[in-house]
Amino acid sequence: MDLKEIQNLIKFVSNSGVAEVKLEMDDVKITIRTVLESSTPEPAYVQQLPAAPVQQIVATPAAPAPAAATAAPAAAVDDTSKYITIKSPMIGTFYRKPSPDKPMFVEVGSSIAKGDVLCVVEAMKLFNEIESEVSGKIVKILVDDMSPVEFDQPLFLVDPS
Repeated sequence: MDLKEIQNLIKFVSNSGVAEVKLEMDDVKITIRTVLESSTPEPAYVQQLPAAPVQQIVATPAAPAPAAATAAPAAAVDDTSKYITIKSPMIGTFYRKPSPDKPMFVEVGSSIAKGDVLCVVEAMKLFNEIESEVSGKIVKILVDDMSPVEFDQPLFLVDPS
């Protein structure tokens, strides 16, 4: 495969709306990842945050105990800001194992390195390995095994320190 064919393939993939394509030939492996621009998933994720209901609960009682209870979730939200969120690069079904009889790729507390496989997302009968782009430790797994996932949906929280 020459450079011109690779450039044409990159243009085709970027215009097709596909997030990732892997091509393996005899002695060549090519992975092309594109960033799809979509404003729909981000507002949907923001709407799921429980900020408004917590504020309504705080306004109703005047006792200091509930105020202290609502301060803890606010601190928890601030604590997650130091973590890196690994998101799904495509729509599909999320799997934590390579097959039903194999162990999970990662667990909470697992140390990961850049390039480690974290999970598999199955889309149209293709099983796409999702690799880590950062090194660190898995803090939280945000999706259940065998659940459908959307493009740009958060999958893992990673502590990079």
